[in-house]
Amino acid sequence: RALGLEMNVIAYDPFLSPEKAEEMGVKKVELDEIFAESDFITLHTPLNDATRGIVNKDAFAKMKDGVRIINCARGGLIVEADLKDALDSGKVAGAALDVFEVEPAKENALFNHPNLICTPHLGASTTEAQTNVAIQVAEQMAEYLTKGAVTNALNMPSISAEDAPKLAPYMQLAEHLGSFSGQITSSPIKEVEIIYRGDVTALNTKPLSAIVLSSLLKPLLSTVNMVNAPEVAKSRGIKVSFVQSDDASDFKTAISVKVKTERRTRTITGTLFGTREIRIVEIDGVPIEVAIASDMLFVRNEDKPGVIGKIGTTLGEAGQNIADFRLGRMIEGDEAVCVVSLDAPLSDEVFETIQNIPYVVQVKCLSFAVKNEDSFLRKGPGFEEQKSQAA
Repeated sequence: RALGLEMNVIAYDPFLSPEKAEEMGVKKVELDEIFAESDFITLHTPLNDATRGIVNKDAFAKMKDGVRIINCARGGLIVEADLKDALDSGKVAGAALDVFEVEPAKENALFNHPNLICTPHLGASTTEAQTNVAIQVAEQMAEYLTKGAVTNALNMPSISAEDAPKLAPYMQLAEHLGSFSGQITSSPIKEVEIIYRGDVTALNTKPLSAIVLSSLLKPLLSTVNMVNAPEVAKSRGIKVSFVQSDDASDFKTAISVKVKTERRTRTITGTLFGTREIRIVEIDGVPIEVAIASDMLFVRNEDKPGVIGKIGTTLGEAGQNIADFRLGRMIEGDEAVCVVSLDAPLSDEVFETIQNIPYVVQVKCLSFAVKNEDSFLRKGPGFEEQKSQAA
């Protein structure tokens, strides 16, 4: 809005959803409506077989008399001979170009037209621009290496220098939640819902979602990463959704990963005790407190006497030292879960023995890349106090 006039922005993009357009403050329309309704038309598209000559004599015929055209995208999007005819007839009142069908544009029929403004297609080719770009890239790399900030990345969400230290523990939590969910999932994934509750909702959750998806899919696809994970999920028909809520129930902050497969729906919830201590606090509705370790054993079993004792005895007889042993159940006699932290990976023989224990429903060996600050052994001064405040 300027000088009492209001500008309405409409846009055409076949890959832009109406919801995203609304978020950007524009109205998504079809291409013919752009031509028919616009007073100013600007082009912001790459040049390919689908866009070459997209603005031509047929397009000009659909436009308002006196329309103005701006192309700072790619030469070849506009048919220059048709633009000249439209300028000569007055159909186009004015045009501004810095890109041309043939570059460098030493000669062009449009040059010197009274209703055309044109400049060379320099981009970042001037000496000053090259210097500024080099400085900017160096500064952005320094920000990433020293503070974890990601700026102007083409293929991943941006992270500000202010958000980076706040996000760091959540990024590790997101990785562990996704990895835990992926490693205990045995059948094809149909849907993934990532739920943010409490304090985490005040942060930029886009990179967290990318990390959850990446670590969730990695047990099945070794080449997946946080950059390509959303597209990989989409290409495999996995529906991904996100939910945010100010209410974190019993915790100040929490992230839940709900995975729907062909067989069942499973939810894993994690939180931070204090500011950095990562805990899994719920598995399929079962309250439990699990710290992530490098080697772990996940067991789902019927809640019957003797099952836990046999698991412990089997591990002891095999020389497997148990670092931590966590149990949980919802209802007596129903299904229970058991998560064991081990000092070393489990052998195939011991795994098979545990798998054959009566009333054991599922057994999974889990492996995590654990940093020192993630270990449940690193409790330090004030840990219990932080935990009680967070819970």
